[in-house]
Amino acid sequence: MSKDAATHDDLAAAWHDLSVSYHRVLCALDRELQAGHGLTSSEFEVLELLWAASDHKRRMSDLADNVHLSQSALSRVVARLEKDGLVERSMCANDRRSVFAELTAEGETRYCAARPTQRAILADLSGGCPQMIRAAASGRSATNG
Repeated sequence: MSKDAATHDDLAAAWHDLSVSYHRVLCALDRELQAGHGLTSSEFEVLELLWAASDHKRRMSDLADNVHLSQSALSRVVARLEKDGLVERSMCANDRRSVFAELTAEGETRYCAARPTQRAILADLSGGCPQMIRAAASGRSATNG
């Protein structure tokens, strides 16, 4: 076996391990967030992105660029959040093609209540290695920095 083939096999094995770990964490997040806060992990992710925005408001296109969902799946998630009173959608005054999603007071309350649950699950299931998660998210190996 060539060195390149062995490296690619190692890469494939690492990808498999990462994928299994990701799905284990995602299932735990969905289970605990739903049971404790009535949110899916995708709904929590949208609330977190809105919470992090300076005015708790983002364009839908910006949200789509920053979540793991397709545009149509994001629209469905935001529609559920809106139906539950956690998010409001509005048209952009300057560009009628743009739609904003904004966190409501109830959305802030629900996000703040769910955040410790999400953080605890991540801490429990990350193996105590947040650097590994950050490195994987940024596309570099944990040993590179």
